[in-house]
This record gives sequence, C-alpha cells and structure tokens, in this order.
Amino acid sequence: MKPEMLLSMRWYGIHDRVSLRYIAQIPMMRGIVSGLYDIPAGEVWDKSRLKNLKRTIENAGLKFSAVESIPVHEEIKFGGPQRDKLIDAYCQSVRNMGEVGIPVLTYNFMPIFDWMRTDLEFTLPDGSTCLCYIDAALERIDLSEGTGDLPGWGAAFSAEQLAQLKACYEGVDEEALWKNLEYFLKAIVPVAEKYGVKLAIHPDDPPWSIFGLPRIITSQAALKHLCSLVNSPANGIALCSGSLGADPAIDLLAIIEELGDRVHFVHARNVKTMGHRCFYETYHADQTGNVPLPAIIRALYNRGFEGPIRPDHGRMIWGEVGRAGYGLYDRALGASYITGLWTACGEKKKRS
Repeated sequence: MKPEMLLSMRWYGIHDRVSLRYIAQIPMMRGIVSGLYDIPAGEVWDKSRLKNLKRTIENAGLKFSAVESIPVHEEIKFGGPQRDKLIDAYCQSVRNMGEVGIPVLTYNFMPIFDWMRTDLEFTLPDGSTCLCYIDAALERIDLSEGTGDLPGWGAAFSAEQLAQLKACYEGVDEEALWKNLEYFLKAIVPVAEKYGVKLAIHPDDPPWSIFGLPRIITSQAALKHLCSLVNSPANGIALCSGSLGADPAIDLLAIIEELGDRVHFVHARNVKTMGHRCFYETYHADQTGNVPLPAIIRALYNRGFEGPIRPDHGRMIWGEVGRAGYGLYDRALGASYITGLWTACGEKKKRS
C-alpha cells in the first residue's frame, strides 16, 4: 500500500500575508503548520486557543498537522534554577496539544539565537531574492548594542539583556548542553508518548556554532545520540534538508536510512553552498542547489513516511512582498515540485 503524503504549509496566523484561502488552493495541499506566536517562552499554550486555531484551519478545509514551535525557555537550555517549573509548563502545553489532537511538535535547542542568516534579500541572477548566510559577514556583526534587526532573528534583546543571557551560558559547553537537553527530554517524552504527540527536534540552523555559543544538533551522529537519550518512538527529529544541507559533509540519505523511523516531520528545501560556511537558499529543484531532493523524497516514500512535509524557505519572486522566506509563490511552486516527486515514486512502484 502506497504511503499518503501529508503536504503542509507553514502559516503564521491571521496576520500572515499569506491567507489560508490561498494555501488551500495549492494542489494536494492538506495540512497547516502553525502555532500561538504571541505567547512568551515559558508560558503554557492554552488549550482553548489551540482548539480555536485548529477550528480555523479545519474551516479552511485543512488539517492542523504540526505545531512549529513551542519555544524552549533559555533557562531550560542553560540549566537555571527555574527550569523544573518551566519544564512543567512545557509538559502542560504538550498535554494540551495532544488533547486537542495535534500530532506533531517541532522545537529546537539552539542557545539564544534561532535560525540565522546574514542577508534576507540576497539577489540571484534572475532578480529573485532569497535568504543567505556568509560566515565572514556574521563575524562582522556587532552585538554590543543588542540584537536589533539581526537577520533571521525573531526577537530583539537590548545590550543589557543579551549580556545577561550570554553570561548565563558561561561554562555551558557542548557536553553541558547535551546534559540539559537530556534532562528536558526525560521529562517531556513520557508526556508526549502518553498524549499521542510526536516530538521532532529541528537541526541547528546553520549547523555550527555562532557568536561563540555551543550548538549540538549539527550532524547525523548528533541526531542518533538525541534519539538514544530517551529511546521512545515519540522522541524524534525534523529532517530539515536545508539546515543540514548547509554542511556538505552531512549525508541526508544516510540519516533517513539510519533514523527513518524517528523522522516525524520534513522541511524540504534546497541550498547552494558558495564555499566554507557560506550558502544561499534556492528553488527546491535539485538542479539549482546541493540538496538531492528527488532522492530524499524517494527514500521517505520507500520507508512509508506519512508525516507532514512542508516546502520550506522560498525565494521572493514575481514582485511579491512579505515575510522573508515565507511568501506564497515560490513555496507553492516548491509544494508542486514535491507533489510531482512523490507521485513519480508511486508510478515507479506500479511499473515495477
């Protein structure tokens, strides 16, 4: 029996420039990945609000396929004195998700800074723009006055707040960060398992240290270790082909081969490397970048994957204006490309 793809799209709620009505018009689109983005890290995600969000999505003819993401409070990451209280709140959010019937939760464990780019409007030869990262440009960023409009950063810290946070990470190396992640997982995985929620950690993006802070979800070995910390089917990964693909040494197909049963969510996108720790995000097709997306989709299909797959960061094309990486047009093209790849896998199975 052929697996059924749960093609999904990220949606930032009612203030998103891309409406649910437009997303629902994308052929084969079935799911929405969303969240309660106004709730500060550390606070419980209210069940009634999750129900309302799910109802809004379902009224558009779509399924609430995954939460992306409930932020992990920094004190959990650096192991502060309030972490047990904060973990309890996180567990309650997971319970609420499960009781509402939302099956997948993706999250990350990146200290202070989430996904990072150095340019949100890198211009390609065809005139489209995309997200770009150049390590040398990151090194020139001055954080002495706070984060400001740091590319990719979804929250702002003053210089004083940032200094306080960085001080909390003094002495927190990779080994300590792993221990804090294990402590977190041992608390939340049993809750996720009980309430039918699959946890999917997102790889660090980019998959290396930035601003002198440790990053640990950066390789196949790291993902394997993550799964071993709490050996439960609920403890899994989000396979982000762009985040991992930024490091040419990472074999995405080998990850699917070894850890396919723990892949609960897929972010399908492509990147083109320009040298050591330099890359830009391009169209999804494998000819435009370094990520073998057709082979990745085939490997997922062959393993019977039926979790949510979403086209990730798209270019800005055809004059569209909106949230960098999250316009409608290029992601819709990416969704159609993924659908074509998935359909071709099924046709090949029939012929064989």
